Amino acid sequence: MSLRLGDVAPDFEAETTQGPIKFHEWLGDGWGMLFSHPADFTPVCTTELGKTALLKGDFEKRGVKVLAVSVDDLDSHNRWLPDIKDVTGTEVNFPIIADEGRKVAELYDMIHPNASEKSTVRSVFIIGPDKKIKLMLTYPASTGRNFNELLRVVDSLQLTADYSVATPANWEDGDDVIVVPSITTEDAKKKFNKGVTEVKPYLRYTPQPNK
Repeated sequence: MSLRLGDVAPDFEAETTQGPIKFHEWLGDGWGMLFSHPADFTPVCTTELGKTALLKGDFEKRGVKVLAVSVDDLDSHNRWLPDIKDVTGTEVNFPIIADEGRKVAELYDMIHPNASEKSTVRSVFIIGPDKKIKLMLTYPASTGRNFNELLRVVDSLQLTADYSVATPANWEDGDDVIVVPSITTEDAKKKFNKGVTEVKPYLRYTPQPNK
C-alpha cells in the first residue's frame, strides 16, 4: 500500500508491550507518532527507543502519543526492554507493537525489499487529530533518527495547522515564521499585529503568532 501525505492513517488492532490496542481509538483526538525499528536486540534501535523514552514528556506536552513497531514478537520485546533500560538509564514508557505477522508493516509500507526482505526500514509517521498523515520520513536501518528534530517538526506542524504561516529553514520554536503566499502583505499586516517584514513580495516574515 502506497501512503501519501494527507491520507487517513490505516487503522489496525495489535498486541503491544502495554496490552492490545485499536490504533485510531488509542490515538483519540490528539496527535500520534508511529515509528518502526528493524529488529529487537540491535544497537541503533536500543539507543532510539531509549531516547524516545527520555523525551516522552516533551511529546506529551505537545499532545503527541508515541508508538513503536517491529516484526518481532511480544516475548522478544519484553526480553529486550531491560537491555534498553540498562543501556540508556530509562524504562521504555510507551507501547511497542508486536508485528510478527507484518500486518502493520505492510499497511504502512515499512518493508522495502531492496533494502531488506525481512526487516522494516526506519519509518516515521506523524498523524494529526483528524487521523491524517502529516509527515512521513524513511531512514535506512544503519542511520539512527534525531528525535529532537521530530519534536521540532511537530512544533512546526501544530503551528502551521493553526495559523496562516510556514516555517523557514532551520526554524526553531520561537523564531520568526513566514506568512503564506495566499495572504497579501496588506492583509498580513492586519492579521499579524506583531508586524510583518517584507524581504521579497513573496517572502514576508512575522514573529511567531502563538508566542
